[in-house]
Amino acid sequence: MALRKIIIDTDPGQDDAAAIMLALASPELEVLGITAVAGNVPLALTGRNVRMVTEICGRADIPVYAGADRPLARKLVTAEHVHGKTGLDGIDLFEPARPLEPEHAVDFIIEKLRTEPAGSVTLCPLGPLTNIATVLERAPDVVNRIKQIVLMGGGFFEGGNITPSAEFNIYVDPEAAKIVFGAGVPLTMMPLDVTHKVLTTRARVERLRANGNRASVAMADMLEFFERFDEEKYGTDGGPLHDPTVIAWLLDPGMFSGRNCNVEIETGSDLTLGATVVDWWKVSGRPENALVVNDVDADRFFDLLIERLGRL
Repeated sequence: MALRKIIIDTDPGQDDAAAIMLALASPELEVLGITAVAGNVPLALTGRNVRMVTEICGRADIPVYAGADRPLARKLVTAEHVHGKTGLDGIDLFEPARPLEPEHAVDFIIEKLRTEPAGSVTLCPLGPLTNIATVLERAPDVVNRIKQIVLMGGGFFEGGNITPSAEFNIYVDPEAAKIVFGAGVPLTMMPLDVTHKVLTTRARVERLRANGNRASVAMADMLEFFERFDEEKYGTDGGPLHDPTVIAWLLDPGMFSGRNCNVEIETGSDLTLGATVVDWWKVSGRPENALVVNDVDADRFFDLLIERLGRL
């Protein structure tokens, strides 16, 4: 079976790190490169964090590219209150040995989409959609060459996590999200409605730690820091592990369920800025533009994640 070629676009973030680890541990996937975007923390940190994670995984061969340092039309909003000042608080940090690639992330993505066989590359955005929107706007010829976009972002029945109505990744750059959702590329959306069903309970984190390898122990340490915010916020045992749902869906879509819907992005209202307006009940008459995932077998998800990270 041919490997699925992916490019991960990310703003680590402990849950981003878990997604990167899952991808690098999965032989079904060929990670062509990882691109960094400003989001959870500024770009200087997200680019460093990606490289740290690849080195923790023993995969410093993966090239990492820095992209947009701010949203398309707004000031950057970050999430240090969740992820810590570094974005990867919870572990001993270090300076990665391999530098960032000199090429801009957007140029790298465009080049790969033009040179890899048409319809062979899946884009996996885990943060604000600034880099992806810039690709679509700057190089419209690549739109039809993208196999699929599978992203973490948004929410509908679950609401928001940065405002009452908006999820963080979409809220940071709603104009970029509007471009991506309107591009006509096959799109799968992993919103809060599904990510809030994969909780990093104490038992699951201890199973991960028991793997004993460097990546698993580092991730367990990161999760113990990361989950403290959501445990207090939601009153749960553990917090949602958002971003690895993107990679898990590529590996085992059968553990998830959802439906095709129309999704529009609110960019004009101060009250609901960044809201993902999901026509779940198909009342608007607008055409479907995304597979919206809303359920998951959480035990199967964690079985996959823990087993794969144990391979690193």
